Parts: sequence; structure tokens; C-alpha cells
Amino acid sequence: MTVTLHALCFAAHDPHALARFWSGLLGWEVEGETLVPSDDTGFRLRFTPSEEPKSRKNHAHFDLTSKSLEDQQIIVAKALELGARHIDIGQRPEEEHVVLADPEGNEFCVIEPGNTFLAECGFVGALACDGSQEVGYFWRKALGWPLVWDRDQETAIRSPHGGPKITWGGPPFDAKTGKNRVSFALSGPFSEVDRLVSLGAIRLGTWEGGQVEMADPDGNEFSVGVVGTGS
Repeated sequence: MTVTLHALCFAAHDPHALARFWSGLLGWEVEGETLVPSDDTGFRLRFTPSEEPKSRKNHAHFDLTSKSLEDQQIIVAKALELGARHIDIGQRPEEEHVVLADPEGNEFCVIEPGNTFLAECGFVGALACDGSQEVGYFWRKALGWPLVWDRDQETAIRSPHGGPKITWGGPPFDAKTGKNRVSFALSGPFSEVDRLVSLGAIRLGTWEGGQVEMADPDGNEFSVGVVGTGS
């Protein structure tokens, strides 16, 4: 048994409200402060309480796909109605995707129709991350997902069961100045912690309550929820 990507976690000032926003936009079922996918995404969204202010652009954001220009406009309008807003993160005027932020400032994009990179993906097309080529290789081995892109220091992996791609854009990327507001929550046996360390992860502290806090080779925090025996 290897680790699996159980959830993508968002630090939130109001977890319930943020869960309602994303449930309304994605059409996923709400279970408390967690969203359960209704498609092939393969991992949940979990919103955890945090008092820390959002002070910088997230290192990871969703790219949502659209089927036509009209569909793109409908998705944007729905997001705005639910509480999103337009933001400028330096996108060029000629770029056709629309950059938005959810009610707590978490960035996401609505991608234009005809995007070939996401053509085979569903509505949640990608989780786009700042990060090195090396960290893409790390997560390929950690999750056992195939590498579906590896060019010009940009990498992407995708579950063999489908769902969104996880991408790392390579340099240049923003320096990490604090704890990420978006992080992976994995699940697996305790023996996997040592394997992840052998791949380049580090343990950030002692484990308690069946959870081990770790960081990947780029310093991005993630957790491993220990299941089964061997703890």
C-alpha cells in the first residue's frame, strides 16, 4: 500500500462559507468543512480554520475548463455571483483565460475553450503549482502517478484513473516566505513516511493523532494521515 492524495486543504478564516462557495461552483457535496467530488477528481477539498492573514499569492491554484466562450462567461458569472472577484496577477491582455479569486482571495482561473493541454480533463482541469522540476519528479514517485509533461523544466503528473493534472511551472517562481495556505493531505501506512523521506521529503515534527507533518523538496508543507498498522 502506498500513499494516496486524500484531500487538498485550504486554510480558511471561515471554512464553512468557503466550502459553500466551492460547492456552489463545482457542484460537489458538502460534508461539514469538506467537499466530496462528484466527478473523477479523485481527491476531496478540505477547509481548515486559520487566523493567519493571506499575504501573498498562493503557490497552487485551480484551472477550470470551459467548453465554449459562452460557457466560459457563464462559469465566470456564476463564480462572481457566489462571491468571487476579478483580480490582476500580472496576466497579459492577450491571454484568454480569466483570473478570479474566491471570497478569501484564493486565486483560480477559468481557462478558455480549446486549450489543448487540458483537452482530456474535466471541469477541474489542473492544479497549477509554482515549483521546480525536481519537486514534480518527487510527487511522481511519491504518488505513483505517471509523468504526462516534462519540458523546459515544467512538469505535470496525472492519476492513472483520470482527473485533473497537477503541474509545476518551473523557474522563475515566487520565493516561499511562510506556510502555504494550500497543501496536500495524504493517507497511507506509517512505513510510507520513511519512503517519502528517502525521496527527498523532510519531517517537520513528531506525529500525533495519526498524522505526520512533512515538507516536499521545495519546502511545501503536506501531511500524511497514517492508516493501518506499523505506526
